[in-house]
Amino acid sequence: MAKRTFSSFEIFLIFLLVITTGITVALLSLLFITSGTIENHTGFPSTQGPPATQSPPATQGSAAPQNSTPSRGPTTTQASPTPSTPEPTLFQNFSGYHIGVGRADCTGQVSDINLMGYAKTGQYARGILTRLYSRAFIMAEPDGSNRIVFVSIDIGMVSQRLRLEVLSRLQNKYGSLYRRDNVILSGTHTHSGPAGYFQYTTFVIASEGFSNRTFEYMVTGIVESIEIAHKNMKPGKIFINKGTVDGAQINRSPTSYLWNPQSERARYSSNTDKEMVLLKMVDLNGEELGLISWFAIHPVSMKNTNHLVNSDNVGYASYLFEQEKNKGYLPGEGPYVAAFASSNLGDVSPNVLGPQCTNTGESCDNANSSCPIGGPSMCVAMGPGQDMFESTQIIGRIIYDKAKELYESASQEVTGPLASAHQWVNMTDVTVWLNSTHTVKTCKPALGYSFAAGTIDGFGTVSFTQGMTEGNSFWDTLRDQVLGKPSEEIKECHKPKPVLLQTGELLNPHPWHPDIVDVQIVTLGFLAITAIPGEFTTMSGRRLRQAVREEFEAYGMLNMTVVISGLCNVYTHYITTYEEYQAQRYEAASTIYGPHTLSAYIQLYRVLAKAIATDTVANLSSGPKPPFFEELMSPLIPNIVDRAPEGTTFGDVLLPANTIYRVGEVVEVTFVGANPKNSAENRTHQTFLTVEKYEATSATWQIMHNDASWETRFYWHKGSLGLSNATIQWHIPDTAQPGTYRIKYFGHSRKQDLLKPAVLLSFESAPSVFEVTTTW
Repeated sequence: MAKRTFSSFEIFLIFLLVITTGITVALLSLLFITSGTIENHTGFPSTQGPPATQSPPATQGSAAPQNSTPSRGPTTTQASPTPSTPEPTLFQNFSGYHIGVGRADCTGQVSDINLMGYAKTGQYARGILTRLYSRAFIMAEPDGSNRIVFVSIDIGMVSQRLRLEVLSRLQNKYGSLYRRDNVILSGTHTHSGPAGYFQYTTFVIASEGFSNRTFEYMVTGIVESIEIAHKNMKPGKIFINKGTVDGAQINRSPTSYLWNPQSERARYSSNTDKEMVLLKMVDLNGEELGLISWFAIHPVSMKNTNHLVNSDNVGYASYLFEQEKNKGYLPGEGPYVAAFASSNLGDVSPNVLGPQCTNTGESCDNANSSCPIGGPSMCVAMGPGQDMFESTQIIGRIIYDKAKELYESASQEVTGPLASAHQWVNMTDVTVWLNSTHTVKTCKPALGYSFAAGTIDGFGTVSFTQGMTEGNSFWDTLRDQVLGKPSEEIKECHKPKPVLLQTGELLNPHPWHPDIVDVQIVTLGFLAITAIPGEFTTMSGRRLRQAVREEFEAYGMLNMTVVISGLCNVYTHYITTYEEYQAQRYEAASTIYGPHTLSAYIQLYRVLAKAIATDTVANLSSGPKPPFFEELMSPLIPNIVDRAPEGTTFGDVLLPANTIYRVGEVVEVTFVGANPKNSAENRTHQTFLTVEKYEATSATWQIMHNDASWETRFYWHKGSLGLSNATIQWHIPDTAQPGTYRIKYFGHSRKQDLLKPAVLLSFESAPSVFEVTTTW
């Protein structure tokens, strides 16, 4: 018999299973108490009235909290009786809304941390392609009585811990003005942002620890974007437009989609949602303020081989729009804010050439995404470009072009009152009414075998394939010995999913998945924004939109436009239809609350829609509050002192630029480096690099690009014993003017003397000067 060998991913998974057995000594040694800035979560002010007795138990779910001891919560969450920041005076005699927009950096650390999305071991951040931003939009009625906040954030998804901390800081500063019911936090779902900001064990393991450095950076950026929007509020108008986006997406699980009833599929022309919904915001003088666009697409144009932090295709669309509207500003600066938010993207890929066998070139668009030679590991979806950078630009520009067209022709004004409704629900115990006599229930969380297979956008491991409806004795035995056997109850509840990890029954060191989940709807006149806590597939999103629209209509709110905003408030993986669940491809195996998850959400969102339509939001119970855990696994990569080679100092040029370049070429300079994660703690510098042009008339250097520019790339090369290099590239665009240029590098080094605490010291490099010409 041939010797059994394991892939690196399998070895890693075995390692994870071993270290997470109960509260093992190995795991406990990694625990730490998070910083004192996140301590005492005492809850939020009740903005929706006392607990209701009218809501049907079948819709509420169980109010029992998770079987784990939560922390006391963040100290910043103690409610202020009045806002500590004065409310700006709002002019009331006009038709429209008060509108405020704001953008702030939320990048986090760009080294020594996993990138969040692919859950691929070894995919550590090693530099930056573009910065990540939080984009906030506040809309308030003329008298300021009702308002809503929508925030689109360039991160993989919003974690529950992130939302709780943001809400607590808003409460501390503004009192009850911004609350759990009227604030939506939505992740764009880039797979190239840092991980490490979660509290549930599954995500902590995938992140290889909790990074308070990145968590604080993100929270600060989100709150700052809301503060900017709050300060900038002015009377204005909002216009809505819709249109079809072609050529940007495919369904990556088309065989699962075919499990949906033919009569239902016949109502739609495509197996993906191609509609873009866009809001255009202007002030009363017609000055452009910003836009929000919702479109269903996975930001996975950047592959799991990427190591540069960036916002992927939808981020590139934001970049193009903001650069156009903020003329004369560097990326990330200027008053105009353009958000390209996520929607029901669960089974939607931007890799439009489809899955191909990398070894033969033939299609592998089958139920198992497998190739005749090499199996599933050879089946990869290909983007339209020559590489992932070009694919990102192509898809991003398609999205941008359609948004620009819709923006310029938007003429339908959004009018009407604002409203919001929110509940926390125990999703492990929701009774779903199929009809007047039959009920089913949701399940404790579990992940199926095909979860480990990954997708055509990012393959998992060779032992797993998509579409697995039976387990594997090897993995079952290993799981049973290390983590314990899943109960018969959870196995029965999740059928036909074969349970790989019974995460709802794993509670150490903290629950592996959330029980308590946010459901939320806000309405802006005839527009309803449903904030969903995960990734709905195409048909799941269609069913939810239809159900919410019908509920509004049943109670007198006619002709509502319902948009789905994805990856909001807490992450719960995927939500497929009941029929798609039977196929058990990746998305179904990752539907953690079982086959009736979608039906439960439809029921819950109907309750919110009814409450808004009947003006009974105050009667909704808030539901069981989610926990906020203090003790989390520290990052596996330690902080070490930075060192420069003997005879050099940080920022010294090791490999200078050439003396002259032509437009279209790439300038590259290498410096003595320091760990970039230091700059997520000490933010003396707001960029790792600048490209500057010498202006002879003023004898000054003008900054042309920073590290948020698409044309620049910052690579960090980690050596041993604290040594490292930093390489900066500038891909000279066709628009570059001839002249003298220089590249500079900015960073922070970690220094620690004996028996003294570490300090972070800022530095900047000597410039590397060169000429740019259009001809030789």
